[in-house]
Amino acid sequence: MSPDPVERRPIDPVERAHLRDAKGFSPPVHRFAPSPTLADVVRRYWLPVWSLAEGEVTVQRVLQYPVCLLVVSHDYAHVVGPQTGLSIKELSGSGWAAGAMLQPGAGSLLLGGPVTITDSVLDLESVGTLDGAGLVARVREAMVPGPSDPERQRQAVAAIETALTGLGPLDEEGALVNAVVEHAEGDERMQRVGQLCEKFALSERSLQRLCARRIGLSPKWLIQRRRLHEAAELLRPPSSAGGAARAVDLARVAADLGYTDQAHFGRDWRRVTGLTPGEFAAEPHAPGPAPPRKGFALLPPPTYS
Repeated sequence: MSPDPVERRPIDPVERAHLRDAKGFSPPVHRFAPSPTLADVVRRYWLPVWSLAEGEVTVQRVLQYPVCLLVVSHDYAHVVGPQTGLSIKELSGSGWAAGAMLQPGAGSLLLGGPVTITDSVLDLESVGTLDGAGLVARVREAMVPGPSDPERQRQAVAAIETALTGLGPLDEEGALVNAVVEHAEGDERMQRVGQLCEKFALSERSLQRLCARRIGLSPKWLIQRRRLHEAAELLRPPSSAGGAARAVDLARVAADLGYTDQAHFGRDWRRVTGLTPGEFAAEPHAPGPAPPRKGFALLPPPTYS
């Protein structure tokens, strides 16, 4: 069965892990779902495109998921390991990137072994499980002539998907890891590692080894990261009718996240983001005026048939 046409698979552009920059700005990021045959290997594809005025820099911040990323840009091609802290990317000038966010259990398929690249990157062309050089060439051939062109973007995503098709099917252990992560990310009642162990009938030691081997992280990290993702949403209050940001009740946010006190929540948030919850809440989170750009309009994701 051939993959579904890429143009039929755009997905919701909202992304709670993406904190944007301190001014609330993000370049357009076009996101696509994988074909059904790759759903247990790929979470999504994404393509940011930017063109900033000379001297302008935007620092994009992401609270990354427990996954490996495959990224091809105009000037680099990497496999990015799971990031335990805040992932930061400075953008300037003009550029683009085309990437695949793998499922948690699929990183070891791409790497050909345990995930040992936490907080680091590999040159894509050094990975032996696919033709990295060929993939880089195909993606750049598609994107370089016109990275804002929806058809060029579709071609780039199709090239990545074709390259990743050979990684599957996902093995039984990988499927278990996907299920563990999905549960840790999706169940707000999940506050302790022991609850994960009980859910999947695993000892704490077995769960720790499984997560270390397949995602390079600990079960405790999974729960903590979900709480920070929830915090990012709660610290972005909707604007009032007049457009002014509403105040955030930080004590209430901490309580809603299951913290015993506001100070504990504040320490966790600041340790990862470098900001206090109050400082982050005070930033403009609704998309506002973009920085000066040359020949570039901040557009919504393209419409697909």
